[in-house]
Amino acid sequence: MLAIDLRSDTVTRPDEGMRRAMAGAEVGDDVFGEDPSVNRLQEVAAELLGREAALFVPSGTMANQVCLRLLTRPGDEVICDRTAHLVRYEGGAAAVLSGLPFNLLDAEQGILSPEMIAAAINPDNVHLPVSRVVALENTHNFGGGAVYPLGTVRAIQDLARDRGLALHLDGARMFNACAAAGYTPAELAAGFDTISFCLSKGLGAPVGSMVVSSRENIHEARRVRKRLGGGMRQAGILAAAGLYALEHNLDRLAEDHARARVLAQGLDELPGVDIDPARVETNIVVMDISGTGLEPQEAVARLADRGVGVVPFGPGRLRAVTHLQISDPDIDQALATFRQVFRNKNA
Repeated sequence: MLAIDLRSDTVTRPDEGMRRAMAGAEVGDDVFGEDPSVNRLQEVAAELLGREAALFVPSGTMANQVCLRLLTRPGDEVICDRTAHLVRYEGGAAAVLSGLPFNLLDAEQGILSPEMIAAAINPDNVHLPVSRVVALENTHNFGGGAVYPLGTVRAIQDLARDRGLALHLDGARMFNACAAAGYTPAELAAGFDTISFCLSKGLGAPVGSMVVSSRENIHEARRVRKRLGGGMRQAGILAAAGLYALEHNLDRLAEDHARARVLAQGLDELPGVDIDPARVETNIVVMDISGTGLEPQEAVARLADRGVGVVPFGPGRLRAVTHLQISDPDIDQALATFRQVFRNKNA
């Protein structure tokens, strides 16, 4: 096991308080709608985002795919950034499961603008797919945890409504965005037709994501979840972890962001490492190591041999992610290890 695991915020493990909550969870058959812990989690999630209803699903990929299925028909087009999680990390699920093509845009750090989207909307032409959904990812993973300004979100929503497009928020790390930008979850969620968010990343639960929308959409989402094999039975044990995460782990996300900035500032001192600490807004740190002479896989292996875990993140790039089980001393030790591998340019 890696001593300092910065590969992702998905590697977190339940703490003792969460384990106690799970062990004591009241359960029932959720497919029958009879699991009180799941029902409570869904109520809390919907209330937190200011929406009518929510649905507990096993994964973020399933949450996104349920949302796309609700908003589209086969052959409809989804407008999103080229590096969106929907495109890069969900195994082609939108095409396989719902028959959806993407209209891919190239946005700085994955943050779309209204102007980009307006130019991408297809005219009413039988030769072209119908532009049906605009999907935003906030924070944007491949963009280094970049955060949408609320004004940009509102402008995109106004455009989409004016042009008759639906809106989906891939909010896997939306609470990180809220902590960084200062808006509330309900403020961010307002105006979207569907929202997904993960319980198993920065919030520290072992499993699960939420779909949040209107009561009518969530009624249909239960059917879609069943078709995708996501109906869980006595799932309250897992829901209890999600409830604990929402009750205890939101306010502390800013600590992860602060540690990520310290990590980025230290990495900026290393020879051959290209990183702009000012762009580290949340808990994701992406660095370009092309100047070190090491390939990403080789760098990952050298760091892992010394107990530090990171992942390759595209040509010449590595990603490190802070989370609730990374401490200040861990950041210090990680930087010491990076210096061993890349050598401090000030030394």
